[in-house]
Amino acid sequence: MTRPEDPRGILYPTRLPTFHRIPAPPELEDLIRWFWIPRWHLAPGRTSRQELLPFPASNLVVQPDGVTLSGPSTRSSFRDLRGTGWAVGALLRPAAAVQLHPDPGAVRDAEVPFTAPELHAAVVAAMGHDGGASSRTRAASAFARWAAGRLAAPDRPGRLANAMKEAIATDRGIVRVEHVAERLGTSTRGVQRLARSHVGLPPLAIIRRYRLQEAAARLREDASVVIADVAAELGYADQAHLSRDFRTVLGLTPRDYRGDQSPNGQ
Repeated sequence: MTRPEDPRGILYPTRLPTFHRIPAPPELEDLIRWFWIPRWHLAPGRTSRQELLPFPASNLVVQPDGVTLSGPSTRSSFRDLRGTGWAVGALLRPAAAVQLHPDPGAVRDAEVPFTAPELHAAVVAAMGHDGGASSRTRAASAFARWAAGRLAAPDRPGRLANAMKEAIATDRGIVRVEHVAERLGTSTRGVQRLARSHVGLPPLAIIRRYRLQEAAARLREDASVVIADVAAELGYADQAHLSRDFRTVLGLTPRDYRGDQSPNGQ
């Protein structure tokens, strides 16, 4: 099962503000992958751009000014941080995403307000204490209590959608929708319906996102790895196809991405 120490999704880890992931409690593991909590305090006039290649999933996010639901993303994204602030987010599994929005695809590439005053009040109270580990623990616990009261245990389609995502996330050998169908014992059309109804993306887009995240992580963490080898390991036909995906989603080549890993982007 994917764990909070998963390095994928963050394109430039050295540029992050204080950032932590906290595992969901066992009773919520089928609904929430983990809680993520950044906190920042920047000097006046300074901006920190946080660039992400998001997981193909929805997030429920609490910030000082409210609660939002972020749908699945089809591209890389960024957020410019200024001043002082924090966020507490829950990376949702498919079985939870469909409970918070009946059509996750309708909020694709969007962040919409979500009405949850009790959740907001509880997390704000927790984060307003000392700003350290105890605040993060309290905030994650408050979020978990709200989720336990708001979300139902996954039904059969929800469990199947979770299994689909987990298989794609953890098995690099899955590079085609047919591979997912074989793993689940269903048809490719069934996988397509499941992905659209519970994730809001086509299954091939989910596969490509995880493989692209893995390629970015390999290039970021191992300066000696050959780009063509990474492409082959992750099921790309050749290096050119990996480069095309990089340019389409990230706006730069794998080589440029590898060379742009300094803390200040210089």
